[in-house]
Amino acid sequence: MVEKLTRKATLSIYLVALGGNIAFAVENQFYNVFLYNEIAPVPLYVSLMVMITAFVATFTAIVMGAISDVKGNRRSFMVYGFVLWALTTAIFPFAALVRPVVMAIFTAILFDCIMSYFGATAYDAALKAYVIDITTLENRGKATSIVEIMTLLSTLIIYGASGFIVLAVGYYAFFILIGILTGVIGLSGSFLVKDSENLRPLDVSVWEHLKSTFNINFLKSNKDCFLVLLGIGIWAIGFNVFFPFILIYLEHWVGLELLLASLVVFIALMVSILSGVFIGKFIDKFGRKKIAIGSVVLLSISLVLYSFTTDIFLLTITGILWVLFMSTYHISSQTWVNDLYPKEKAGQFTGYFLVFNVLIGMLIGPWIGNLIAEQWGRSIIIDGIPGLVPPPLIYSIAAIIMLFSIIPILLAKELKKS
Repeated sequence: MVEKLTRKATLSIYLVALGGNIAFAVENQFYNVFLYNEIAPVPLYVSLMVMITAFVATFTAIVMGAISDVKGNRRSFMVYGFVLWALTTAIFPFAALVRPVVMAIFTAILFDCIMSYFGATAYDAALKAYVIDITTLENRGKATSIVEIMTLLSTLIIYGASGFIVLAVGYYAFFILIGILTGVIGLSGSFLVKDSENLRPLDVSVWEHLKSTFNINFLKSNKDCFLVLLGIGIWAIGFNVFFPFILIYLEHWVGLELLLASLVVFIALMVSILSGVFIGKFIDKFGRKKIAIGSVVLLSISLVLYSFTTDIFLLTITGILWVLFMSTYHISSQTWVNDLYPKEKAGQFTGYFLVFNVLIGMLIGPWIGNLIAEQWGRSIIIDGIPGLVPPPLIYSIAAIIMLFSIIPILLAKELKKS
C-alpha cells in the first residue's frame, strides 16, 4: 500500500465505477419506464420492483462483501460479477414476452433482482472494498471522488442519450447495448485490478465473520464508524425528501419546459464532475469531519435559497451550489466512514453503508416528500388524471432534516494521519 495511487489502480477505479454506474443509471430510470410502458402501466408494480431490488442489493452487498473478506479476494468478484451483470442487463426486456401479463411482471422483477445481485457483488461489495484496500488516509478522498465523478458522469450519459437511443433502435436493442457497454467497460477495469498485498484470507467462516459484527464489544470499539453511518442515514432521509421530485418541481411548479428543467440539472452536474477530483484532494488535505459538517450547512442554505426563486438564472446558480455541496458531502462522509471500517470487514461494511445511505433514505425520505405534497402541494391534472405538485417547502424541510445529521457527526472522531 502506497500513499500515491498508481496509474493502473486509478484507471481500474475509473473504468469499474463507470461500467457499474452506467448499468445502475439505466436500472434506476429505464427499468421502471419499461415495466410501466411495455408490460403494465401500474405504479404499484414499479414501486414493488424498486423496493424489492433495494433489499436484494443491500443484502447481497453485506453477504458477498463478507465472503470477499473471508476469501481475501476482490478481483474475482468483479470479473465474474461484470460478466453476469452484463448478461442479465441485456436480457431484462425479454420479460415482456412472457404471458400472461402477471407472469411478465414477476419475470421483470425477478430479472431485476438477479441483475441487482451481480451488480451489488461486483460494485458495492468488491469495488468499494477494493478502493479501501489500496488507499490510505492520504489518498482515499481522491479515490472516493473518482467513484463519485463516475456516478455523476454516467447519470449525464444515460439521461442525456438514452431517450434518443430508445427512440432510434427500440428497448430491446437499447438494453443489449447497455449490457455490452457494462461488460466491456467494467471488465476492462476489473482485469486491471490487483488485490492489495495486505488482503489475506481469514481463518473464519462467513457466518462467524458476519455474526462477530453484532458483538456488543465490537460495536463499542467501532462506535465512531456507526455514528458516521447514522449521520449518513439521517442525511439520506433529507436528501430523498426532495431529490425524486426535482424535475417534477421545476416543470410543474416553477413552469419550466422539460428541456430547460433538464438543462438546469445538467449544468449543475457538469460543475460537480469537473470539480470532483479537486474536492477529493481538498478532503485529503484538510480532513473529513470539518468538510462534512461545512458541506451539510452550506447544502442546507443552498436548498433554501433554491426554493425561494423561480428565475432560471438564480435556479441555475443555486442548483450548482447545492449539487456541488451534495457531492462534497458524499465524498467527505464516504471517505470518512471508509477510514473507520474495520479493515478485516471492509467488504461486509460496504453493505451496511447501503442500509443507511440507500434503504433508510429511500424508504423514509420520499414518504415525507409525499406527505408535504399532499398537505401543501398544488393540484394538477395531466391527461385527465388528477395529481399534486410538490411545493418549495420540500427543500426547506429537507434542509432541516439534513442539519440533524451533524449531531452524530460531531460525536464521531476522525482518524489522524500518521
